Amino acid sequence: MVDDIGGGHMVGRDAVPSFRGAPGGPRRDGSAFGRRAAAGCLVAGAVAYNDWLLQFWVATGLDQGDSYVSEAFAADQPHRVLFSAVEVGTAVLVVTAACLGVRTRPGSWPLVGWGALAMFGACSLVDVAFPIPCAPSLEAGCPVDSVAHTLTSGLVHFTLFASMAAFVIARRSGSAERVWAGRWACWLLPVSLASAVLSAGPYVGLPGGQGMAQRVHLITVGLWLGLLAVSLRQDITPSTSPDPGAVKGRRTCP
Repeated sequence: MVDDIGGGHMVGRDAVPSFRGAPGGPRRDGSAFGRRAAAGCLVAGAVAYNDWLLQFWVATGLDQGDSYVSEAFAADQPHRVLFSAVEVGTAVLVVTAACLGVRTRPGSWPLVGWGALAMFGACSLVDVAFPIPCAPSLEAGCPVDSVAHTLTSGLVHFTLFASMAAFVIARRSGSAERVWAGRWACWLLPVSLASAVLSAGPYVGLPGGQGMAQRVHLITVGLWLGLLAVSLRQDITPSTSPDPGAVKGRRTCP
């Protein structure tokens, strides 16, 4: 990910935030090219992660409200290659962004956050390698999932939520580790978690609506990747950043 961390400079006794990193401001970690490349990968990954939108143009036969996105690349589905390729490309973009992003911000919690994001991409890649055998929303008698796919999907969710949580902690630490995206992750995390839980209905014998819940979850993932991309361009060190809660009455993380 590309981190264009803005520097700040002191004017009189007041700290004036600068998003451009003026000469004499705080040292910025990571090359400008690396920050831009990482941000670009994140934006592309945010769009590609919501590949369920392709189903409006590609006739999969799957109902958006009652089918899992993974059914599009189930082992017996006609468009498996297309959707698998998109999933693999997305995973590669996320891993690349995380490897670049980890160099742009010092500190233990950002390191945990970027590391979890890299694992999220890696687990997503493995998830594609263990597709479900068939599409349960289309085929009677098809199991909801396979053991391998359930395990990899669980790891995808765990690493995603770990990434969000790590950046929330980094933001609230009050140190130089603070990352702008963590300001919003405290609101996005519960929405993403709740939608993921609601999508698990078929696993407990309550099918129906899981596709809608999962697609809401995928949108939150796209938003998270987008926030990280913006963070790489807008992040300000704590010493120059105004109190976010005091800016025009804006509510942020407690």
